[in-house]
Amino acid sequence: MERKSQIDAFGAVALTAFALHLAFNQVVIKVTAGGFSPVFAAGLRSAGAVLVLLLWMYLRGVSFHMPHAARRWALLSGLLFAFEFLCLYNALDLSTVSRSSVIFYSMPLWLALASTVLLPSEGLTWRKSIGLALAFGGVVLALSDRGGGQVSWTGDLLALCSALCWAGIVLLVRITPLADVPPAQQLIAQVAVSAPVLLALAPLFGPLLREVAPIHIAGMAFQIIAVASLGFLAWFWLMKQYPANSVASFSFISPVASVLMGWLLLGERIAPSIWAALLLVTIGITLINRPARQR
Repeated sequence: MERKSQIDAFGAVALTAFALHLAFNQVVIKVTAGGFSPVFAAGLRSAGAVLVLLLWMYLRGVSFHMPHAARRWALLSGLLFAFEFLCLYNALDLSTVSRSSVIFYSMPLWLALASTVLLPSEGLTWRKSIGLALAFGGVVLALSDRGGGQVSWTGDLLALCSALCWAGIVLLVRITPLADVPPAQQLIAQVAVSAPVLLALAPLFGPLLREVAPIHIAGMAFQIIAVASLGFLAWFWLMKQYPANSVASFSFISPVASVLMGWLLLGERIAPSIWAALLLVTIGITLINRPARQR
């Protein structure tokens, strides 16, 4: 498939579906924390994803060879991946799904700022800047009501760190030799590096197991198969087909959807401002991805 200069209908549908998928995953992580400690759960997820990806690559005949020029960057992306989910899993353990998700999905803002310097071809136009500001404003609005539920500044900081790591991984995939590496190899490098790192650090964060129940095991299986392996594989493929800022902009759907799912599935309190946030996010994404007028 030839690389596109803008989001088309297929890309919009695929990215929207993936954003909703990730939103649901925030709820799954929160629930799974009832049976596994956060860092241990993140490590198990990466370890399981390695097995799934190895099987998938073998069945499809995908090469396991990592080009020499990309190896150090693959190692760095794996370390960022480990730190990203160490922070995110702890953030979701300390705070609500809605708060952590909104901060975590501020990633496109940091990516857009970095892209203006590192990816000149994807620099921000005035229209995209306005769209990004509106979408980010919608995310901020979703956090405007701080009353009730879990409120943790440590959780907020961890969620922000995870967002910065995510933006760093996206940039590595675009501006280093990793750009020429197939998505499956990019992803397996990240989970293969992060799994031992997270599992080694897990005992430092308390008991590995809590009150494990079937729902926690099912949640872990979902994260391994539907998110950390096949889900991220699809996302990396989309990153290679469409501009980085446009792909990242769809992440603004996830925090609003996460808040709604937190209300529906976990009973978290939802404010009327969420509906206004959803409107701002929709308008912002439309502006960011609207094709430039042809002369």
